[in-house]
Amino acid sequence: MIDHTCTPMGARLLAEYVASPLTAPDLIDLRLEAVDELFRDAGLRGDLRGALDEAYDLERLAARAATGRATPRDLAALARTLSLLPKVKARLSARRSRRLAELEEALELCPEVRAAIESALVEDPPLTIKEGGLIRAGFHEELDRLRSASKDGKAWIARYQAEQIRRTGIAGLKVGFNNVFGYYIEISHAQAQRGEVPADYIRKQTVKNAERYYTPELKEFENEVRNADERANALEYELFIALRDRVSADSPRLIQAGAAMAQVDVLAGLAELAARHGYCRPEVVAEPVFEVEAGRHPVLDAILPRGEFVPNDTALDDAGNLLLITGPNMAGKSTYIRQVALMAILAQVGSFVPAKRARIGVVDRLFARVGATDELSRGQSTFMVEMTETANILNNATRQSLVILDEIGRGTSTFDGVSLAWAIAEHLHDVVACRALFATHYHELVELEKTKPRLRNANVAVGEADGEVVFLHRIAPGGADQSYGIHVARLAGVPAPVLDRAREILAFLEKQHGPDPGLPEPEGPIRRKVKSGRSLQGSLFAALPDPLLAELRHVDPATLAPEQAVELVKRLRDLAG
Repeated sequence: MIDHTCTPMGARLLAEYVASPLTAPDLIDLRLEAVDELFRDAGLRGDLRGALDEAYDLERLAARAATGRATPRDLAALARTLSLLPKVKARLSARRSRRLAELEEALELCPEVRAAIESALVEDPPLTIKEGGLIRAGFHEELDRLRSASKDGKAWIARYQAEQIRRTGIAGLKVGFNNVFGYYIEISHAQAQRGEVPADYIRKQTVKNAERYYTPELKEFENEVRNADERANALEYELFIALRDRVSADSPRLIQAGAAMAQVDVLAGLAELAARHGYCRPEVVAEPVFEVEAGRHPVLDAILPRGEFVPNDTALDDAGNLLLITGPNMAGKSTYIRQVALMAILAQVGSFVPAKRARIGVVDRLFARVGATDELSRGQSTFMVEMTETANILNNATRQSLVILDEIGRGTSTFDGVSLAWAIAEHLHDVVACRALFATHYHELVELEKTKPRLRNANVAVGEADGEVVFLHRIAPGGADQSYGIHVARLAGVPAPVLDRAREILAFLEKQHGPDPGLPEPEGPIRRKVKSGRSLQGSLFAALPDPLLAELRHVDPATLAPEQAVELVKRLRDLAG
């Protein structure tokens, strides 16, 4: 989605940039300055991309020549690419950005290499190198002489055939050639049997309907012509190898020119990306901040119709660097935390970012624990993979890192999951103290905001009307208290009886348990409060009550008559099964 390069070498370099973003703000600014100039000058950007669009992979072509693997077509493509460099270099001259000026200086034109190839090779050479047809006429005197001998031989054959027809009076006489027997004179069986064949004709081959002969004169001509063809092909091969060696000697300069072209291609491609999708130039700083106004997910923003993606702000700084995000399923929590990570990468690549305004502190390491997968070949369950990746984050993240965590602890029991998520959030806040976004369905964690000064709660807003839920995809301050799992199950097509039964169980759990009991209280209250007038989606923190015990709790022994006592014992026996 972000690759708008024109050449294979540009695409490879962009992939390297994304895999290894810069971490020095001054180097990032150099790239951003170049992208900014190309972004603002559409004519310059269009000219450069137009030239680059016609270029071949100069780096690979030079490498093939250096290793002795270049074909004639490779060298022709290399020369055509070199012919584009003067235009690229001219358009890069007198640029304001320092990086573009450096690239203009580094762009080697290699005119002598281009001249050597263009003077030697034909415009459209064959793929093979040992069958001739490679070298231009006039390039080598001996090659021209041998070619002339071969070409004149065809005229000689025509004259010789006409002469033999006059001499023998055989109108059907033909002079032919094949790779096995060489040149021959062919006469039909009937004419040969009538004794019309001259005495100096020497039989060479008998075929189905004719006899084939040769004469000393024809044999001598064959030796001359076939020698000329073989010598011409051998000479062309030698001349091509010499040309390839000549190009190989300049391969370092050619590879340098290719590297400069690739960088120009990447910078122009990033400017094109920004122009097409309305990106802004980020301010990249050393402080651990992340301030984005109206940020968008770069992939979804590109594939969805314009204006459909809902932008969101992000604010992480020393006062609040851990954002705990709760909210319904399918509301956009995962999309939001991913877009923050992607914007950090884009900014440190030197690209504009999909936002209205952005101030992004350099990230030394980016950690992500998202999705659910297992490693069956290594005997690791989904939860084990999740914990292994989380351990890597907690052990290696620094204060300058950016961490995104999506629903940590969901792969185990509710008690274990909440406990782990709670402890991990505390460790990120108290020990690592890095910028982090933590998406979770454990709404109990919103209580952390009361005891952790740099933790901020956020939720994904929803609208409710007539029992229907509308996902607004808008990040709002504060914690959420519902996940709307049953609503999502209905959207997924779960049968209505199952949904009805789920609602019954949910209502029962909420009525019986209300706030979740038994949670640890390390630094303050963790129990989820039940809001009056609004039902909460309960969790299975306690087992379902025993119906026998529930019946006993409602019995007042002092008021039981003997008959009632007998009836009670019968009911209890039935409940006990």
